[in-house]
Amino acid sequence: MLKIATWNVNGIRARQAQLEEWIAREQPDVVCLQEIKAAPDQVPLALVEMEGYWCCWHGGKGYSGVGLHVRKRTFPERPDIVHPPFDFETRVAIARLPGLSVASVYVPNGGKDFPAKLKFLEAMDGFAREAQEAGDAMVLCGDLNVARTERDVHPKERKPRAIGQLPEERELLERIISHGLVDLGRALDPDNDQLFTWWPPWRNMRQRNVGWRLDYVLASESVASRALRCPVYREVGTSDHGPVVAELD
Repeated sequence: MLKIATWNVNGIRARQAQLEEWIAREQPDVVCLQEIKAAPDQVPLALVEMEGYWCCWHGGKGYSGVGLHVRKRTFPERPDIVHPPFDFETRVAIARLPGLSVASVYVPNGGKDFPAKLKFLEAMDGFAREAQEAGDAMVLCGDLNVARTERDVHPKERKPRAIGQLPEERELLERIISHGLVDLGRALDPDNDQLFTWWPPWRNMRQRNVGWRLDYVLASESVASRALRCPVYREVGTSDHGPVVAELD
């Protein structure tokens, strides 16, 4: 069993204990984090090199940032961690593992600079296309800040002109997926119209499961064929996002 997990923690310093507890319980082989909101020298000391993991913290002070952590028991050799040319504001880290690349990605929200979000998604489209052309197996994880379809937004939250639900964003996400990737959450739970990963932080939206699906595990078909489950853990932590964990045979 191989577990690949992704979680937008919305501040690593605020969520340290929750992250440690979740990792101890879940024992993921690869952990992708987003919105850590900390430069590497601000990451809590206990997390800088988490016990049992090769760790990468890629962030800036108080904004954006990603983490990527690889379990030593599963991958004894320290992986190469790279950042593609389209990485800006510390939003992408990619681990080159034996026979597999895993990316932790935090797409811009787009509220302050929507053209920058579209440019980032277009660059991701090119990245996914190049990986497919090279025959590289890839898992792309993270907060992509786009609800893929109307079904991926609770009816109470559907707004035709809301950023995250716009046709041009959805079209770009579909183009990314079209490069031989499988949306594991939807593929493994196709009939669930309550599958959300982010909830507005007010009026008990999370408890009522009134949310959006913004966090994904996208896997190359060769990897996706081994996927068993890809649940969302709505009850974990106090971030406005829940972790998503893909389990592969």
